[in-house]
Amino acid sequence: MFGEDFFEYFIFFYSTSLIASYLMLAIFSMITIIRYKNYNSNLDDETLYNSDIAPGISVVAPAYNEEKTIITNVHSLLTLEYPLFEVVIVNDGSKDTTLEKLIKEFDLVEVPYAYIERIKTQPVKKILKSTNPLYDKLTVVDKENGGTKADASNAGINASVFPYFLCTDVDCILARNTLLKMIKPILINKKKVIAVGATLRMVNSCEVKDGEIVRVKPPKDFIPRFQELEYIRAYLLSKMGWSLINCVPNVSGGLGLFDKDIAVRAGGYDGKSHAEDMDLITRMVSYMINNRQKYKIEYIPLSCCWTEGPPDVNILSRQRTRWAAGLLQLFVVHRKILFNPKYKKMGLIVFPYAFIFEFLAPLIELGGLISILYLIFFGKINWDLAALVFLYSYCFAVMISILVVIWDNITFKYYQKFSEVLKLIMVAFLEPFIYHPLIVFFGIRGYFKFLSSKELAWGTMTRKGVETS
Repeated sequence: MFGEDFFEYFIFFYSTSLIASYLMLAIFSMITIIRYKNYNSNLDDETLYNSDIAPGISVVAPAYNEEKTIITNVHSLLTLEYPLFEVVIVNDGSKDTTLEKLIKEFDLVEVPYAYIERIKTQPVKKILKSTNPLYDKLTVVDKENGGTKADASNAGINASVFPYFLCTDVDCILARNTLLKMIKPILINKKKVIAVGATLRMVNSCEVKDGEIVRVKPPKDFIPRFQELEYIRAYLLSKMGWSLINCVPNVSGGLGLFDKDIAVRAGGYDGKSHAEDMDLITRMVSYMINNRQKYKIEYIPLSCCWTEGPPDVNILSRQRTRWAAGLLQLFVVHRKILFNPKYKKMGLIVFPYAFIFEFLAPLIELGGLISILYLIFFGKINWDLAALVFLYSYCFAVMISILVVIWDNITFKYYQKFSEVLKLIMVAFLEPFIYHPLIVFFGIRGYFKFLSSKELAWGTMTRKGVETS
């Protein structure tokens, strides 16, 4: 009886702790966004765009079997608004016509190139540049498949020439002013900013013209719409909140700006990692701490990137299984950091929070489900407490999602119609019953696959491509 009561109260206090952390992050997020809107006005886009001393940025985008979207999205990357940048596409051993399409569309030829392998990767076959002056910013790296996006990204970093690199995916569509917006925290801060992130959204159902988002809409299909809600909550609330106290756990692999020198000194991405975004930040922060250097990681609340989300459960399953395996892999590889005061906020706040409320969450929820079934079977369940915990958790989850959606719309107004906002609010009521159980299941399966040493490939996301007008 003691064990049963203990577990019930453990679940109650675990839920309460999680809720308290969300409330804290909500407050932190509001403060961060208000501060951003105030200091951001000190350096306008036009002044920066016309500057002769703006630091160069290399846009690095790995590609594996991306024939459906590669041409449109490379054109989009080449039209970014920034005074000094290049686009480095890494063809990671694609088995489809990705490389052939690139060569034909952009008049690419193999060129002699001083490729220096500062970060070890799978062998690079050749470097291609365009014979057309219109595409002189474009470099294509053709390499052997490394099995992970991390290995491909490292090759792109090696080939890049500028002091900052922006890592993205070729299925992503970036706002034209993305580089202008993301470099500002680096230029404005007195402390050294080693990485900058921004909000991602689903491109599914958005209107796209000439590689640019012209009308933001919530996804029509339910799986991408759940992801839209999840992304808004994760970026606008969680990451913006952590940014206030310099405890950002990761900068998304879909859109992240990094100090190349620090990234290279830290060893770049772990070429075997399936959680490359959090792994790189962990490596960079560890490097700064070990060398007693002050640093800052910033997040901006603007939506600068739209990515094609998995359109159905099967593709979502492959994506989230890989992510979960990557999370476990991260804690295994960097286990010395967890609860280690030597690593300051990373060791005492970032890693413990991720371990308790992200890594352990699926296991605790599974344990809770098994315990409830056991208690029901033997007629020992405390129905009053069980109902209280359920209503307590459900109402808060729905409330926080609705508040984030409303706050997002009031602050940035990405959706033009209230009916579009309402669509996201409605899925907030369904998420705990439909989407969240799937994420829990895929998470546990990812842990199992990692522990059973089953191979996980990074290029399994099937693209439909976006509709253009």
